[in-house]
Amino acid sequence: MRWSNAFIPTLREDPADAEAVSHRLLVRAGYVRQLMSGVYSLLPLGFRVVAKISGILREEMDRIGAQEFRLPALHPAALWQRSGRWEHMGEEMFRLQDRKGADVGLGMTHEEVFANLAAELRSYKQLPQIWYQIQTKFRDEPRPKSGVLRVREFTMKDSYSLDVDEQGLDAAFTRHFEAYRRIFSRCGVEALAVEASSGAMGGNESIEFMVRSDAGEDDVASCEACGYAANVEKATSSLVAVEDEAGPEAPEKFATPGVHSIDELAAFEAGAVPTRQLKSLVYVLDGEVRLLVLRGDHPLSEQKLLDGTGAREARPASEEEIRAALGAGAGSLGAVGVSAIPVYADLALQGRSNLFTGANEDGFHLRGVDLTRDVEVEKWLDLREVSAGAPCPLCDAPLRVERAIEVGHIFKLGTRYSEVFGAEVLDETSAKRPIVMGSYGIGLERAMAAIVERCHDENGIVWPVAVAPYEVVISVVKPKDVESLEAANSLYESLVAEGVEVLLDDRNERPGVKFKDADLIGIPYRVTVGPRGLAEGKLEWKARRGGESRDLDLHKAAGSIVETVLEERSRSL
Repeated sequence: MRWSNAFIPTLREDPADAEAVSHRLLVRAGYVRQLMSGVYSLLPLGFRVVAKISGILREEMDRIGAQEFRLPALHPAALWQRSGRWEHMGEEMFRLQDRKGADVGLGMTHEEVFANLAAELRSYKQLPQIWYQIQTKFRDEPRPKSGVLRVREFTMKDSYSLDVDEQGLDAAFTRHFEAYRRIFSRCGVEALAVEASSGAMGGNESIEFMVRSDAGEDDVASCEACGYAANVEKATSSLVAVEDEAGPEAPEKFATPGVHSIDELAAFEAGAVPTRQLKSLVYVLDGEVRLLVLRGDHPLSEQKLLDGTGAREARPASEEEIRAALGAGAGSLGAVGVSAIPVYADLALQGRSNLFTGANEDGFHLRGVDLTRDVEVEKWLDLREVSAGAPCPLCDAPLRVERAIEVGHIFKLGTRYSEVFGAEVLDETSAKRPIVMGSYGIGLERAMAAIVERCHDENGIVWPVAVAPYEVVISVVKPKDVESLEAANSLYESLVAEGVEVLLDDRNERPGVKFKDADLIGIPYRVTVGPRGLAEGKLEWKARRGGESRDLDLHKAAGSIVETVLEERSRSL
């Protein structure tokens, strides 16, 4: 491609609304443009990068025996109503009615559609199967942001394994796990595999693939000592044994005027440090009021609450709901003596005594609370969000917590969808068995952005060769110089003939502009053709990553460049 004919609208200034590095650089370098909130157009350079990622995905899916489909993005409501997710997905699902008044939705994912197709299978002899597609998905994100990291329309590779039993699912899950490791490695990024919550997908096990980045929206807890890693929605830590001093024989009420928070009570009452306080939170789970109790310094993980209770929806109770349930405002709540509503307590509180909590009376608290003696706990759950420095659950080394971008997610679905859609086969004994399913996803535009987050410098993007829109850019210093243009054209044609992807910068621009643009868009290698070098029979060769440069013999340059590019390609296979 000749740059003079290409549409590469680079910008000199950062877009005003861009916070994430990937958002800023993909817009500035002419890869994407926003059409509306959460909806982006892929420009030619962006399309080429996503096509490269798609190619890697297809190769790795083919390697594990997957078959590619192309399923509709427009789904009948009845399909999602059968699985129960029409209501559960809430406002994130785009819904509309056709001209006949029938309810339809735009696909967020395709478990229902694939399970419906799997109902055509009849015998265990037809299993295992792995089906996949690369297709547009739609989610009505309430707060789209960070460019293509959180959007309302995106491309996803979603695949589904179909097996006759759990052992088959385990094998398919492992094959996908290894395939995902290869995919991200080939794309040039290190993806950390972490334990995760299955959320609305269901199933009993899931793993996320995370790329560390400040632009991420997830927090990941990991241990350098043993390799443990989990999303904080799933992460846990060892429980440090605490020996509380003996307290009174019964809780003692004391006045706390103007005290409404953990920190205020700690400042008001000697000894009421956050680690010796009980945090009481009133939540509404699927319409039912529940009282949650955690240690004063432990934040609640709402996803753990959902996972631990099996609830579909959780929200903090309103002030009116809190007063109706406990008779006091949010700053004076406690679980002592509460029996009208169920109490769920965090596991870190088991066996604790001589603690402080609200008295369920405005302006009063209790001291000397013993969890076993004074609180009727219906369920002990892991409710707390793990924080940095907490002991690893496997080896007790301190955990670190970092922001990360989710680039892939694999789930063991089990039989949740196959049972609903009648996807069952006859086994060796002619007995009917529901198909055991797995679901596996990768967002392509998000993967592109994650690569940029990890592969950039102060001058722009630094693409790994495997996903770069072009492998080499030829910059002609003086395109009006006949000899320079002829040499550049000759090199360009030789490289293209050898299958190298080349961008020839033949624009009538200053050399500095060309070099800055080449760095900004991130092409891995640059060849500079100028009168001074040609007079000596030389071309300048420069690597984008690291900035290494050297002179190439004009007549041997094509062969040397081809050799280097092929060597780089082989590293990503």
